[in-house]
Amino acid sequence: MPKLEMLTPQNSAIALIDYQPAMYQGVQSHDRLVPFNNVQILAKAAKLFRIPAVLTTVAKDSFSGPFMPEVTELFPNHAIIDRTSMNSWLDAGFRKAVAATGRKKFVIAGLWTEACVTFPTLDMLKEGYEIYIAADACGDLSIEAHNRSMDRAVQAGAVPITSAQYLFELQQDWARSETYEGVMDILRAHSPYGIQVRFSKWALGEHASEGGARAAE
Repeated sequence: MPKLEMLTPQNSAIALIDYQPAMYQGVQSHDRLVPFNNVQILAKAAKLFRIPAVLTTVAKDSFSGPFMPEVTELFPNHAIIDRTSMNSWLDAGFRKAVAATGRKKFVIAGLWTEACVTFPTLDMLKEGYEIYIAADACGDLSIEAHNRSMDRAVQAGAVPITSAQYLFELQQDWARSETYEGVMDILRAHSPYGIQVRFSKWALGEHASEGGARAAE
């Protein structure tokens, strides 16, 4: 079954939707720092592993404000697709950008879950895409709204994941030295595990590595 296949840098792409000031203001399902940090895990993972990324906003200049710079600065040459539609899939520019990645497995995250995430998820599933929703990078008007939206997406065929899970799934082996330090940098910046990483480096020295000597070289 396709959903038993791991997500890899070669088979997946990512779409990040509406991480804008006005949308953050409506988030009550999580502490706003939760999606704020977790979308950065996703974006930095995409950059580290060279994964195609689609970034989109809604009513950037007339209402919602710009996409958060912590993400856009990672992709300085990316065109940010601005829309009027709640459903990104209704926008021709978004559909074109998705198709241009050449990938059928898409990790999606956005604000808010009940509209900006669920709507394109349903349409992309109908179009034959496999959708993986990074639930902890999403947010909504209430816990109920977020949870019911995730339920609906999962019942339709989407797969729920977390942001760190995607990062770990891409790395797979701590001995992959070419991306090891990049993964550690992401964890140090955006996860509680970063505290342990810093402690291990302090206690064991700079050679400390979960991948052993090969990753520490």
